[in-house]
Amino acid sequence: MLIAVIGVASATPEEEAAAEAVGRLIAADGHILLCGGRGGVMAAASRGAAQAGGIVVGILPGSSPDEANPWVTVPIATGLGEARNAIIARAAHTLIAIGTGWGTLSEIALAVKMGKPVVALGAAPFLRDFAVGAVVWASSPEEAVRLAVARASV
Repeated sequence: MLIAVIGVASATPEEEAAAEAVGRLIAADGHILLCGGRGGVMAAASRGAAQAGGIVVGILPGSSPDEANPWVTVPIATGLGEARNAIIARAAHTLIAIGTGWGTLSEIALAVKMGKPVVALGAAPFLRDFAVGAVVWASSPEEAVRLAVARASV
């Protein structure tokens, strides 16, 4: 199963710790981590998955696979900029959002519009009112991965 981890490139230490744990749990469960392939939440989740021996697919905004973080196993350079968010949302069976930035919000909106399940971990509180019923909230990395797997559209 492809589980996307989406989140800000300029993550807080808490967001990075949560993302690394989520990435590790995804890989330990035998799933493939899909992400934007660069820094912050994406790098932390990639690092966690790689440490657990998992596969990490990075959907990159630029034209060079060299822009991927060092833990990406399969870099896909799209040359699409932020439009690559639609590829991530479409390709994932389920998504876990960690933190909330503009790019993350776009991925959440696209995923919800496409009928993909989204689990939020540490996302902005205003999102609760906006995404009633479309997004579920997790209180820990373990709960986020459990909910994502349970809600996956495979």
